[in-house]
Amino acid sequence: MFKLLTQAFKVKDIRSKILFTIFILFVFRLGAQITVPGVNAKALSNLADLPFLNMLNIVSGSAMQNYSVFALGVSPYITASIVIQLLQMDIVPKFVEWSKQGEVGRKKLNQATRYLTLVLGFVQSIGITAGFNQLNQVGQALVPNPTVETYLSIGLILTAGTMFVSWLGEMITDKGIGNGTSMIIFAGIITTLPHSVQEIYLDHFVRGTVDWTDFAFVGILLVAVLIIVTGTTFMQQAERKIPIQYTKRATGADTSSYLPLKVNAAGVIPVIFASSFISMPNAILQIFANRFSGAGWYGVATQIFNYNTIPGATIYGVLIVAFTFFYAFVQVNPEKLAENLQKQGSYIPRVRPGKGTEEWVSKLLMRLSVVGSIFLGLVALLPIVASMLWNLPNSIGLGGTSLLIVIGVALETTKQLEGLMLKRQYNGFMYK
Repeated sequence: MFKLLTQAFKVKDIRSKILFTIFILFVFRLGAQITVPGVNAKALSNLADLPFLNMLNIVSGSAMQNYSVFALGVSPYITASIVIQLLQMDIVPKFVEWSKQGEVGRKKLNQATRYLTLVLGFVQSIGITAGFNQLNQVGQALVPNPTVETYLSIGLILTAGTMFVSWLGEMITDKGIGNGTSMIIFAGIITTLPHSVQEIYLDHFVRGTVDWTDFAFVGILLVAVLIIVTGTTFMQQAERKIPIQYTKRATGADTSSYLPLKVNAAGVIPVIFASSFISMPNAILQIFANRFSGAGWYGVATQIFNYNTIPGATIYGVLIVAFTFFYAFVQVNPEKLAENLQKQGSYIPRVRPGKGTEEWVSKLLMRLSVVGSIFLGLVALLPIVASMLWNLPNSIGLGGTSLLIVIGVALETTKQLEGLMLKRQYNGFMYK
């Protein structure tokens, strides 16, 4: 990877993309340090063990811990993207029509996503602020002056911040390296790693008496990280090669090839989607914490949308599995794949072209997604289960999710860099 980066920096166009991405991430990290006016960010330290806060901190790229102007991060944008993509599945005819209009339709769908992000961002900002303020004790409130005007100003600032972060993500996707949304979350997680390592060191080797259990814990943690890194790297690169035959090829050209389908075609997007999706209801529930905290329905809802409980962890796992299947079919559209193969004069051996190819690819994608979804679910849930069984810190519970995002984004970005380098080599060959 370091060799690839060295080679990439030697190419002006690619170097510009990398430097642009770094600049955008620097702007995001700068904004993540600016606390929203009228908010006592130190009050969040009283809620450090709140699972919902830790989940939001991951999705926001660690901007939530300072209750900064970027505290919501890309969470509303992700939720809006999920809703818009779901509505394209023969639910809203206009969205279905736009999805088939190519670049023009994509721009319309992006605009609809931005409008929905605006609404969700405002609702989520008010809900989270009111909820966290009610959870704190008197004298340690998140909002010292909880008036309607204060909440509205905080909501507007956070909404403007999330729209700006979403725009930064789009800029990275269009002009930089990698997927903008994933890169912002990736950068936030990376910046918290030194602090996490320091906390583990202080807890086990500085504070209190050091004994063999501390060394055993750190050893087990290192082994778990190594297994997750190795397994995720393997699964992200594992693929099924589908043989392809061509009916019309130039004389001397190969008449056969293969089409690679990833075992986990959805990548780490399902984990990000599930994290964002389980955070939104919890944010709304925080608004009614004082009024309905003793009600039975409120207790059930809190259990369901808390990943540190058995029902919540189950829901989280189910969401990861569901989004894996959903996003795999978004990434690899069997209908369009079959149509493109026909246009190219190619076919899969022993499979009827057209509808037959579409059905065959759909079944294969379903089987591959079973493996991918089980893997993503296990890596995300095992640390959470371990945290519940042995009363470990909540940050350990989300360690699997964080590692999945970091490794997945790093691999996807590396592949994009390799593709740009390969494209340059072909262009150089053509122009010589």
